[in-house]
Amino acid sequence: MRDNENQTRLPLRTRRPAEQGEAAWGKSGQGITPLKVIYTGLILSGILLIIILISLSLGPAKISVKDVVTWVTGHRSVDQTAWMILFRIRLPRILLAGLVGFTLSLGGVVFQALLRNPLAEPFILGVSSGAAVGAITGIVFGLGFNLGVPLLSFLGALLTILLVMGISSRHGGLESSTLLLTGVIVNAFFTAVIMFFIATTSDSRLHSMLFWLYGDLSQSRYVHLSIGIPPILIVSAIIYFFSRHLNLIVGGEDSALQMGVEVELLKWILFLGVSLMTGMVVSFSGIIGFVGLIVPHLMRMFFGPDHRLLIPASALGGAIFLIAADTLARMILSPSELPVGVITAFLGAPFFIYLLKQRGSQWTQS
Repeated sequence: MRDNENQTRLPLRTRRPAEQGEAAWGKSGQGITPLKVIYTGLILSGILLIIILISLSLGPAKISVKDVVTWVTGHRSVDQTAWMILFRIRLPRILLAGLVGFTLSLGGVVFQALLRNPLAEPFILGVSSGAAVGAITGIVFGLGFNLGVPLLSFLGALLTILLVMGISSRHGGLESSTLLLTGVIVNAFFTAVIMFFIATTSDSRLHSMLFWLYGDLSQSRYVHLSIGIPPILIVSAIIYFFSRHLNLIVGGEDSALQMGVEVELLKWILFLGVSLMTGMVVSFSGIIGFVGLIVPHLMRMFFGPDHRLLIPASALGGAIFLIAADTLARMILSPSELPVGVITAFLGAPFFIYLLKQRGSQWTQS
């Protein structure tokens, strides 16, 4: 009798990890439908549009939101000075801030899922420090911000992620703990390189370096948007295609494997895609931390952990957050301005401590 009982129970035990993996994220996502995703996206897009209009109206030159709306919609002609301020200075900066926030927040969602760590964000793999070394090299040699500095920054990010992933791969797979430790080591090394450049550079270039290191959107151009938007949209579509797979991975890699997910291949695809996307925006904006940490957690609190909804909500939420933060950075010491990375660090550091103390244990138990 006991042998028969064991034989009947064994299949249930083998299925149990997979069921746990599905349940870890599936309960909160039972009501997720395409209509709900579209509805949420439209609401957040509306909020994003409002934030853009408000940000366009704020600055040393006072322009009302009503004037901005009438000029943008073409119901009233705009004078040359206001046109230059709005469409040559403020709009490209606002759009770039939105693109950077979109990318960093999206990267935070992916890294937190793949590493199953609530404190992970795009800079965890050393991508930002590698991009910073490339950019500072361009500044030292007098290259411009239109092409030279972003190009070297992107190459630095690319070489860094290839180095980190190469060190972390064993027997064809990526070990999450090794990946994190390698990122920390690479960050420390490149930070030392950055400090060397700063210590040996003339005063005229020192300000540009320091400002860029803490997030500088003042050099934004429409050409940056034309270069960055197409690949970022492609990578974003790929990430959303794997949203169900991310739900299962968060429940445990073993259970995800039993459900048919090629975990190691998916890690390579998403780590490489997100890191290259992050390196691209860092090359335009400088180092802006904590966006990929704050926004995904806030969106998870509002909309739940199912990645079918969390991915688009976090991406749009990141754009809203960074545009608002950059507007604050422009206004708080007007007519001077702060690097936007200072604002995100002021907001992100306490949030990081809160997550470290209150939420980390919940993830490690999942």
